[in-house]
Amino acid sequence: MTLNKWFEKGQTFEQYRTSMQVNQVEVTAVYEQVQLNDEDQRFLTDLRERNWRGIVLTADWCGDAALNVPIIQRMAEVSDIELRFLIRDENLELMNQYLTNGTSRSIPIFVFIDQEGKEVRVWGPRADEIQQLVTSLRNDLPASDSPDFEEKQKNMYREFKQTITTDPNMWRAVIDSVKEKLA
Repeated sequence: MTLNKWFEKGQTFEQYRTSMQVNQVEVTAVYEQVQLNDEDQRFLTDLRERNWRGIVLTADWCGDAALNVPIIQRMAEVSDIELRFLIRDENLELMNQYLTNGTSRSIPIFVFIDQEGKEVRVWGPRADEIQQLVTSLRNDLPASDSPDFEEKQKNMYREFKQTITTDPNMWRAVIDSVKEKLA
């Protein structure tokens, strides 16, 4: 299937957001609170002439998506880039074309296409600064065979999601990373 067909198959942001069962509150909060500064606005407005669209591979349960989806949706609105959302596990044929490190179905993945449906940029699943945070948090976990590993890992991911969905510094890291990719 062509990228244009995948785009047509996707949901709008509102359809995706209203169908969410897990992270709707977080996505909505970030979407309503994220601020794009004047430089961001100029950069994003200049992207309008490219006439891009975007396909987003995502899932409701994903903490990274709770951070990235609403921020990049806001950026796309300023750029007149229409995004369409596909659920990862329902679209593995496309997801398997965008594996992280060639092996992992990490999400979200943002595939930007031109009007002919040709891929022009891909971003995701995380900004480098967010990846560094995750790596640091994982390094603090006990060994995977430790009796308290599972509990500590769950707590780590819960705290990670809380941090990334409430800290504007994390949001800035995403904005800057996406701008760098789209430049």
